[in-house]
Amino acid sequence: MNKYALIVVDMIKDNVNTQGHGMMDREAKKIIPSIMQLTQVFRQYGGHVVFACDSFMEGDFIFRGRMPPHAIRGTGGDQPILELEMQPSDLFLPKRRMSAFYKTDLDQTLRTWGVDTVAVCGIVTNVCVLISAMDAIQNDFNAIVISDACACYRPEIHEMTIKSYENFLLAPIFRILTVAQMSEELASLEVI
Repeated sequence: MNKYALIVVDMIKDNVNTQGHGMMDREAKKIIPSIMQLTQVFRQYGGHVVFACDSFMEGDFIFRGRMPPHAIRGTGGDQPILELEMQPSDLFLPKRRMSAFYKTDLDQTLRTWGVDTVAVCGIVTNVCVLISAMDAIQNDFNAIVISDACACYRPEIHEMTIKSYENFLLAPIFRILTVAQMSEELASLEVI
């Protein structure tokens, strides 16, 4: 039987200004209720919830591109937004790059928990969400991207990314599901 974990990617204070300023803020704010529903369903059915959060150092190499400095460790901006109500049973996973798996112990943690399937949600669909899902496969986990619980600063990029991977050749080890479909799948299992 499959055992599932949910990875919530980059829904942090410095990335999501819940005041709604800017395109990414507006799009990220729209998915907060969906992510809240997902975390509740995963917890209800005994799944694990991981908050994989940008967590950079001052002067980090990644800021040499167009990305402005943000999510600097120790500033509080690298913490999950309060609206998502991270629980003590959830895992906080600081990440220095796009993938939740890159140079973290996530793969080992998931194996310790007996997880074989990860669902990924959050921001940004075509970058950190997709790269984390692909790295799940690279680490021999089934991967699911939750289409209505991830977002991009431009909705058309989000839609194009989802459409591009709906019939991906790695199916069924890589799938695109909605929150409702994921919830139904979890409810159909006795224990996740």
